Amino acid sequence: MNLPNKITVTRIVMIILMDIAIFVMAFIPFTAPDLGNSGINLVYFIIAILFVVAAATDCLDGQIARRCNLVTDLGKFLDPIADKLLNDSLLIFLLVPQAYAPNQRADTMFLTILAVCVIIMIGRDLIVDALRLIAVKKNIVIAANIFGKAKTVLQMIAIPMLLLNDWPFSYFDSSWPQALQISSIVFYLATAMSLISGIIYVYQNRVVLKGTK
Repeated sequence: MNLPNKITVTRIVMIILMDIAIFVMAFIPFTAPDLGNSGINLVYFIIAILFVVAAATDCLDGQIARRCNLVTDLGKFLDPIADKLLNDSLLIFLLVPQAYAPNQRADTMFLTILAVCVIIMIGRDLIVDALRLIAVKKNIVIAANIFGKAKTVLQMIAIPMLLLNDWPFSYFDSSWPQALQISSIVFYLATAMSLISGIIYVYQNRVVLKGTK
């Protein structure tokens, strides 16, 4: 296993450990404090930092693989899986906004919209992953394309923005309806790109579903 693949595997391990920590914290009876007057909850801040660090390794392994000519089929297979584990686990976490911070993101309308967006994004990932599994059985590797990468980048921007309670844009849009704040709009863009990229993946690789290479 080369260095980029080791970094990818390390990212997967980080994601698993972060998810376990989130699960364990759910059973601890405490309310995490906010950081000063920023409205940023301590637990969400820590999770956002861990998310950003894990997301940074996505750029690192890709850069090393391309510059050192270490691109492999294993890397093409593992990298999108690591991205989905990272993003999808945090998307689910966003649906429980009052787990540690009772006053964080209490807008019912936004939570409903958020739930629909999360269903679309995770549903898209399940479809693409199912397509990849079928392709693997036929010795075909479906690598991430530019649209999938754009979706991932938008998710990796939107998720920490939501975790940080719309900071730093909250300085001027805190009075706006939460569904119309900057972080929410970025999240909608991520959802749209997720849907578009999913359709493109299925269309470009429709031959896999036809039973022929």
